[in-house]
Amino acid sequence: MYDIIISMTYEMNQKAFKALSDPTRLHVVEFLSKMCCGKASIDEDGGVEGPTAGEVCCHITGAEKITSTVSHHLHELEEVGIIDIERKGKTMLCTLQPKVLEELGTYLTDLSKGHGQCCCGPDCGCGPDCSCERVCNCGSDCTCGPDCACKA
Repeated sequence: MYDIIISMTYEMNQKAFKALSDPTRLHVVEFLSKMCCGKASIDEDGGVEGPTAGEVCCHITGAEKITSTVSHHLHELEEVGIIDIERKGKTMLCTLQPKVLEELGTYLTDLSKGHGQCCCGPDCGCGPDCSCERVCNCGSDCTCGPDCACKA
């Protein structure tokens, strides 16, 4: 069961990073992140407050109406959960989902710390909570660096 959850998380991260690897989609996310609270809503008078798909398109392409290309990019971002698109009549409201971006950031932070990947021995530098206690077995061709415990 745990492997299935890890696999699903890995797949979701992979899809999200793939979506963000497109420069236009990344630009859309950056644009939405700079909007007030990154979300849109309908005010008391029925007017739209916040970013709409049309505003995103105008910002990205300069076109007054949403293009099929921008619409495609918005739906790709929605599919991986980075944004939410809500239709209100003829208006499509775009809302950034910061929790998804935070989870991707946490994933990258964990990768940078090498969680679960330490092989440098007791003086690994992972921090006081490290319990890896694994010794490097790279042998005489060790390229781990001067702090490697193997003493090749």
